[in-house]
Amino acid sequence: MTATATRSRSGGRLARRAKRTAPQFDMLPGLTNALPLTEVMDAAQVEKIDNASMHILENVGVQFRDPIALEDWKKAGAKVVGEMVYLDRGLVRELIATIPSDFTYHARNPANNVRLGGKHSVFVPMTGAPFLRDLDDVRRNPLLEDLAMFHKLSHMSPALHSSAHHIVEPYDHPISQRHLRITYSSMKYSDKMFMGMTTSPKNAEDVMDMCAILFGEEFLMNNPVTTGNCNGNSPLVWDETMLGAMRAFGARRQPVLCSPFVLGGANTPASVAASVAQLNAEALSGLAYTQIRNPGTPAIYGHYLSTVSMKSGAPMAGTPEISLMNFMIGQMARHYDVPWRTSNTLGGAKTFDAQAGYESATTLSAVIHSGANYIWHSAGWNEAGMHCSVAKFIVDAEQCAMAYRMAEGPKWDGFDDAISAVGDIGPGGHYLGHPHTQENFQTAYFMPELFDNNSIEQWTAEGEKEITQRALERARKMLSEYEEPKLDEAKNDELLEYIARREREIPAADELNQTY
Repeated sequence: MTATATRSRSGGRLARRAKRTAPQFDMLPGLTNALPLTEVMDAAQVEKIDNASMHILENVGVQFRDPIALEDWKKAGAKVVGEMVYLDRGLVRELIATIPSDFTYHARNPANNVRLGGKHSVFVPMTGAPFLRDLDDVRRNPLLEDLAMFHKLSHMSPALHSSAHHIVEPYDHPISQRHLRITYSSMKYSDKMFMGMTTSPKNAEDVMDMCAILFGEEFLMNNPVTTGNCNGNSPLVWDETMLGAMRAFGARRQPVLCSPFVLGGANTPASVAASVAQLNAEALSGLAYTQIRNPGTPAIYGHYLSTVSMKSGAPMAGTPEISLMNFMIGQMARHYDVPWRTSNTLGGAKTFDAQAGYESATTLSAVIHSGANYIWHSAGWNEAGMHCSVAKFIVDAEQCAMAYRMAEGPKWDGFDDAISAVGDIGPGGHYLGHPHTQENFQTAYFMPELFDNNSIEQWTAEGEKEITQRALERARKMLSEYEEPKLDEAKNDELLEYIARREREIPAADELNQTY
């Protein structure tokens, strides 16, 4: 072999190695889950839950604390007595049958579009934390710049498919105006899909207006670009705020999560199966309502699941019953052929400790095997959602990437070449120097960047860094390498003008006089 040929082959290997080891921030495609799903109920038990839920809807009823919704239900043929709505199972089945079983979310960057429903899933960061643990692992009130930091980290985390919305609450902006800045931050610092605020009907309308500026009104009416979350008040109540926000999103044909807020044993019966039956009734009533005005509007079977400690009344994470309920809810959503949402990597610990890791890993495993589609709260959640931890956010995102790889199932490409290597090595040898290993070792097995698998001698020599320190260093490095996906200049100007106008129109009161 000539020296030129040797240099050429060596250069090719170095180039491939450089490509493999360079930081990769490109988003993974939406997950197509190839694993067999865990189904803990047989067909008769699915029917039992369905019948119990329909009995609740027909005989116990659901309270809709909203005059517009009550009038809508009357026109649809439901029995309405005061604020109580009694839903015939035939009407419920007719309405939910119009919900698309899957659809595609359109991101600002079309390369980041993702499909949802069936076997198609997405990972979405946590939202709603009133505190954060920052880059120094200090627990404090967040500011708008902290929210921007999390949106940047979401943008750079390959397994996260969304920048969500208020990952943390920006205390330096009035509550009444906060939704505008939160939505703009979601749009500005990432070109992935995002969530829209539903904290009031008018706030939801503002979010829809901003989406229309970003994507165009006609495009918005024909393509899902964002997601709203509408929480039911368990047991069996939908309030005016959530229903008004639901209508605002539905008017632009944008999907919402219809999410009963379950605290097992507190606002549901102290029974896994009965809790699922109540939750199912609540979710179905919300899903059915999304279809009254605009049949065919995308909607997602939602829930938030926690069980309550009978010792303290505090919500718990990572318990066996939460996993069982996820398996059961997955079966019910598939029974009705609608996409469904769950919560992921939840922790109740006060710091990013072993408890947080165990709780999160338990939930993540169950979520993947349950076949959930919209996998929310996938990064950062700790202290029962009271804070978002930067360190946990980074590790959770990598855990989602590991789960993504597992859910893809075994890869069979290159199988024959790998088998050939067995003949080359034979008994007693090793594969480390074999060409097949050299070409494939980077992709054959997932190698976590944040877990330390070195010898204790090497770990000691490198400063005895535990995972929190490694994750915070990783976060700082990512932020130093962040490149903003610039908004179209004209759209950016229009968004800022809209925000300025709405901030003039919305009274800020004295909300900024709070301490932060």
